Amino acid sequence: MFVNVLMVTGLLVAAAYFAMSEIALAGSRKLRLNRMLEKGDKRAKLVLGLKENPGSFFSVVQIGINAVAIMGGIVGEAAFTDAFAELLRPVLPPDMLASVSFTCSFVFVTVLFVIFADLIPKLVAMSKPEQMAVAMVRPMLFFITIFKPLVWVLSGISNFIMKMLGVSGKSNEKITNEDIVATVEAGVAAGLLDPMEQAAITNVMDLESRLVPSAMTARDNIVYFNLKSTYDQITQQVKDSPHDKYIVCDGTVDRVIGCVDAKELLRRYADGKQFSLRDSGLVKQVLSVPDSLTLSETLDLFKAQKTDFAVVVNEYALTVGVITLKDILWVIMGDYVPTVDDLQIVERDDGSWLIDGATPVDDVENTLDIRRMPEEETYETMAGFMMYMLRRVPKLTDRVNYAGYRFEVVDVEGARIDQVLVTRIADNAAAAASEKKPETPAS
Repeated sequence: MFVNVLMVTGLLVAAAYFAMSEIALAGSRKLRLNRMLEKGDKRAKLVLGLKENPGSFFSVVQIGINAVAIMGGIVGEAAFTDAFAELLRPVLPPDMLASVSFTCSFVFVTVLFVIFADLIPKLVAMSKPEQMAVAMVRPMLFFITIFKPLVWVLSGISNFIMKMLGVSGKSNEKITNEDIVATVEAGVAAGLLDPMEQAAITNVMDLESRLVPSAMTARDNIVYFNLKSTYDQITQQVKDSPHDKYIVCDGTVDRVIGCVDAKELLRRYADGKQFSLRDSGLVKQVLSVPDSLTLSETLDLFKAQKTDFAVVVNEYALTVGVITLKDILWVIMGDYVPTVDDLQIVERDDGSWLIDGATPVDDVENTLDIRRMPEEETYETMAGFMMYMLRRVPKLTDRVNYAGYRFEVVDVEGARIDQVLVTRIADNAAAAASEKKPETPAS
């Protein structure tokens, strides 16, 4: 009996090893394994190789698990049936003793294997999959070598069936934006990340999809110098509209000559020297970027050109705005770096919002928690949304309902929408209806 108990113990250890190996390899992440490899752990490379082609590994695991299970049943019965028979002999009649002893031995061995060869090993492997995978990879490679002929047959049959089903046997582990967002949310829930850090990470990921117009200063709001401006006109413009940089144009905003750094103007002003924009070295070359670029691509251009300021042009080479590095940083950290002087979205005491017509649609969606504006790829700003919904140039008091909100034009300057008042629609039924078909009343 002592020998049988030792055999059962050995089978338990073997079953636990195969169970842990299976969960560890399946649960280990390539990103963490690559980090371990960079730190000098060569075993991580072996695990990565198995993850790329796991067919042989899983064949060995299944061979091991099934062989151990069969052996466990055979040895377990011999190991414990007689022991239970001796224990139960005083209380059971002879005709029931054999069957009850066998049943007790079977249940006891099954419980042993479920707990010590399945549940506990798998829980341990799930807690630290990468560490367990690298610890077990070399013995597993040894078993793969030993059982290579049998593995070859099983793998061939499995691959043939997988091919017939049209399923690839190779691991296709890819990290998506949704995976990163879910990981960040889990980090916030666990207290590892601050909500501000979550917002910053999410906004950084949005840079890949947000276009330049969503963050730029629009054409109508550009403060620029005319090449023919006098000293007094320039200094007055700086006083009225202080900025870090100003574009210099020859007559119109569509004929950009370059840009001027406000610090250079201040230095010359402090020296008491009158200056002209035609002075040598005052006007610098300015970077031009197309309005079809993403904010991420614009950041790359800023880095490559060693600048933080650019003029945005459309396909007709007309100026549609200017963008700075600060504008892009505002997209990332805007909620936590407020600027009182130039708020485009102002929440009022009554719970409504006053929104500038030039506000990017993305900012409106984030503020109002709207998943998506209708056909938002056809416009860029709050004013564009109103024009799209009304199908004409809006007038004062024009309004539309969408996503449970009422958008009403409250200020216009000529054909330009200056401000839009946004209020919640109190009636839930009306809000639901507005999701399906936006209300477009006449002016």
